Formats: sequence, structure tokens, C-alpha cells
Amino acid sequence: MSNKKNSIFYSFIKRSFDFIVSLLGLLVISPLFLVIIVLLKFNGEGEVFYLQERLGRKNKPFFIYKFATMLKDSANIGNKTLTVRNDPRITKVGKFLRMTKINELPQILNVIKGDMALVGPRPLLLRSFQNYTPEVQSIIYKNRPGITGIGSLIFRDEELLVTKYRDLGKDPKEYYRKYIFPYKGALEQWYYKNCSITVDFKILFLTFWSLVNKDSQLVFRSLKNLPKKPASLTVSGVSKL
Repeated sequence: MSNKKNSIFYSFIKRSFDFIVSLLGLLVISPLFLVIIVLLKFNGEGEVFYLQERLGRKNKPFFIYKFATMLKDSANIGNKTLTVRNDPRITKVGKFLRMTKINELPQILNVIKGDMALVGPRPLLLRSFQNYTPEVQSIIYKNRPGITGIGSLIFRDEELLVTKYRDLGKDPKEYYRKYIFPYKGALEQWYYKNCSITVDFKILFLTFWSLVNKDSQLVFRSLKNLPKKPASLTVSGVSKL
């Protein structure tokens, strides 16, 4: 009973915090939103927002909001479902938005609506979700998906890793299947077992910290018992595969 009460208390506090902070955040960054909207409207193809169906809490689908960073027909060009560094489908403005993660800001609207949380597992496409083991699939979205999370934090250089693997003449999909998804699954299992207000605050802080200290390994010192990161998921390790 105690664990159930703790879970209810955690969910209530987290949802209340997410709603209030997101609402205030939206008001504060609204001038930035307006600037980006103008830039996107008069550059590239004039697309401002990109909506895509993702899996959410209890594995129910919802539409995630992002600033548009790619060509309209990107799903039929190049790697189609995978994005690599300097992908030709990315617009000039979109490249800056992706590098700074500003393209993710509209997800504040998803948080206000209750589709997402500030911290949680990233919401995935169904085809990506199916790369997880049944054990991970059964627990990952018992929590609301988040704008940031332990997987997003540790895999902030994901596009670079995939690009280096591709440059070796190998299939990026194979890299996801053999190396990325198994470790991401282990991280999400860790989060499910350890999620708390304290852990969420640490992940939020570490997310902002990583924006100004890109090579920081503070996450592994700040969060206890994280699964060890395999060498295959480091820039130097990829070249040895």
C-alpha cells in the first residue's frame, strides 16, 4: 500500500510541476517562438510545425509537436526513417534548430495537454518501439514520455554516432538494432525502477548542463547504478566495430 501511495503522490506532484512550469515557460519563451515562426515561414518550404504520431502513456498514440526542420517530402528521400549528421533533407534553419534542440520546444504544448512530461522516456514511433524487448515494451510507457530523459541525455550525440557508423560503409539500421536499442532499453528500465522527484530534477539539471558542457560525463557521477555505457556507443568505439 505504501508503494502505491508513493506512486500516486509522485504522479500528482510531477504532473502539477510539469503543468505549472510548462505554462510559465511558454509565456517566457513566446517571443522566441515568434522569431522562429517567422524564420521558418519565410525560409525553406514555409512549414512551421511538424506533427508526428508517437506512442505515449500506456502505449496509446498521440501527436507530438516540433518545429519543422526537414523538407516536406523527407520521408521519401535518402535514409527515410533515419536522420544523420548533415542530412540533405534538413533545411538551413532546421540544422540550427536541431543542433540547439530548439526544434523540441513546441513539445511544451504536449506537456500542458498531458500527453508528455518534462522528464520521461522519449516517445517513439511504433516501428522504433518494436525494437525493444517485450520486457522494456511492457514498462517503458507506464510513465508519460518526456521532452528529456535519461536516454535523451546520454544519447545527445546519437546522430553523430549513426553517421560515423554509416561512413564505415555499414547499415545505420543495424547499428540501432545491435547497439543503440539494447542500451536504451537498459536505461529506460533503470529509470522505471528509480524514477522519483529527485531523479527527475537531476535529469532536468543535467540536460541544461549538457547544453553548455557537451562532453560532460557528470550524468554517470550524479545518478547511481546507471548501466555502464558500452564502448560501441562512443565516438572512438564506433570506428573499431
